[in-house]
Amino acid sequence: MSTVRSSDFGTGALSRASALIHTLLTVEALLLIAASPGLAGLLLLDPDPANLPLAALCLLPLGPALSAALYALHHRSRDLTELRPARAYLRGWRLNAVPALKLWAPLLAWLTVIAFTLTHFSATGLPGWWALLLVAIGAGSLLWGAHALVLTSLFAFRARDTARLAGYFLFRHGRATLAAASLLVLAAAMTALLTEALPALLAAPLLLSLLHGSRTVITETQEDFTA
Repeated sequence: MSTVRSSDFGTGALSRASALIHTLLTVEALLLIAASPGLAGLLLLDPDPANLPLAALCLLPLGPALSAALYALHHRSRDLTELRPARAYLRGWRLNAVPALKLWAPLLAWLTVIAFTLTHFSATGLPGWWALLLVAIGAGSLLWGAHALVLTSLFAFRARDTARLAGYFLFRHGRATLAAASLLVLAAAMTALLTEALPALLAAPLLLSLLHGSRTVITETQEDFTA
């Protein structure tokens, strides 16, 4: 009869799967708690274009919450006996709340301007192709934001350096950008076809997928842009 050594406990496939599920559930719960003030405000807003600036304000806490979640997921343990996702999340929030806001707030402001213009496009008198251009700029801004969020969550760069690197990687690593685009399309589809709450409830696995798709970005940043 085979014996199981104590050193082997927590390292098997079932333990790793249990560790992943525990980490995802914990990170998801903490993310929702951290973003809850803004999410609650969104529920109270009418779906009126005039409320877009207020919606942007409500989404401000989401940036640090997402950044802390990425930090916790990146530093997660595969060993069931070494799980501390809550501690990692809180550490990520302390380290990244301010740096994330420095990038998240301008991105929200920019996207709000684009969304407000599109919802009032008939009043601008601009030709129709301008609307397509604004949609493309908005999509590009979201993809830039995905790279910037990963970088600011895992590395201690200045905000302007993170912004430049995010723009550099937007074209440097097409697969990583395409992976981020796929996740954004998936989140948009879930919102449009099911409920706007679903992407929030599945934020942790979506962010884990973002990390997986950003491996080349993370590796190059570690090798070429850190001491």
